Amino acid sequence: MNSRARTRERDEAATLSALSSWETQVDKAFIWMPYVLLAISLGVAQFGSKTFGNRLIEIGLAVAAAGWTWVTFTRKGRPSTIGQGALQVYFIGFVFLALLLVLRSPVFLVYGLTGLFHASLLRPWPVAFVGIGAASLVVHAHIVITESTPATWAIYLGIAILQTVAVSAGLYGGHRISEVAEERRETLERLERMTRENEGLRAQLVAQAREAGVLDERQRMAREIHDTIAQGLTGVITQLEAVEQAWDDAAEVHRRLATATDLARHSLDEARRSVQAIRPGPLSDSKLPKALRGVATRWSDVYGIPVLVSTAGQRRSLHPEIEVVLLRAAQEGLANVAKHAAATQVGITLTFMDGTVALDVRDNGAGFEAVQAGNEESFGLAAMQQRVHNISGEVTIESTPGEGTAISVRVPTARLPHE
Repeated sequence: MNSRARTRERDEAATLSALSSWETQVDKAFIWMPYVLLAISLGVAQFGSKTFGNRLIEIGLAVAAAGWTWVTFTRKGRPSTIGQGALQVYFIGFVFLALLLVLRSPVFLVYGLTGLFHASLLRPWPVAFVGIGAASLVVHAHIVITESTPATWAIYLGIAILQTVAVSAGLYGGHRISEVAEERRETLERLERMTRENEGLRAQLVAQAREAGVLDERQRMAREIHDTIAQGLTGVITQLEAVEQAWDDAAEVHRRLATATDLARHSLDEARRSVQAIRPGPLSDSKLPKALRGVATRWSDVYGIPVLVSTAGQRRSLHPEIEVVLLRAAQEGLANVAKHAAATQVGITLTFMDGTVALDVRDNGAGFEAVQAGNEESFGLAAMQQRVHNISGEVTIESTPGEGTAISVRVPTARLPHE
């Protein structure tokens, strides 16, 4: 994950924390507001000349209001989580008790201000609007208590209506801001979850890619070992067996041992190239047609079977990977001739066609049943087919008992400049 992504995540986490902290503070204010304003109102109301009975009534109503708030509101939990039914019951009782207190003393309008805020918790918004209107009527009830005339009633109702509209608009705007903030918080939480899921998926894909890479490398090494060391050792064994048969002919023995030594050195060099993922030796300084002739000549010297290499079509430059695949296919075809065919003649043809290059390896050996060609029991043939399929090519094997075998490899290639 880059530094920009980390910074974005830190900013998102800080935003979520700030939103959560703000909601907590608002909930606390809504919980303690009625008690604080009620205590202030009751304290101020005690100043002035009042009878003990009036003071006792005000204290009793204040205690009743505090008790009602505690039972129906505070103990229910966070204000934002209280059900609408419980909130409406609480608010009706609040309006009734607040009106009784304001009728006793206008000072309690300070306590009545609580209703303007708590009404914002009511839903749907028409109910909240009615609640704000009721609280406004309670807060300004002292206007008509002191002087009940048509003018004072008009002033009273006008102030209540204006306050209701203004407070409703403000609270609705605040509510919309809160909704947007909540939506943003939910979006940020979803993004955070998606980021975590994406990180997990990325780690899983990286692990799978690493495993696939290891498997591909193992398969490549297995194919290279078969195409280099295994085939070279087969040739060495063939030469050593021939030494036993020609033990009395010193010149033949010397020739066979020299050939075996040369095969061993060549196989070791090819093995080193395979480990280092370097192009095969025959292709290191030659194009494919020349490399095929070199491989055929070396094989013919080892097994004593003539190999005719020919090229057809307009020669084109091939991608290095295609050259390696076709060279390995020719080596595998010759290896199978040496092991199974008992042939007296082998032909290799490289054909350049429009958008395709083909390699054919034919022999006049023993052949086999056609059904056996599909069994892929030979690791060499299976490895060859896998190589060819990896570059979108195809392998065809045709054989008839007593009439020899033909292995054909066809690989698509783009048009490239003539050699």
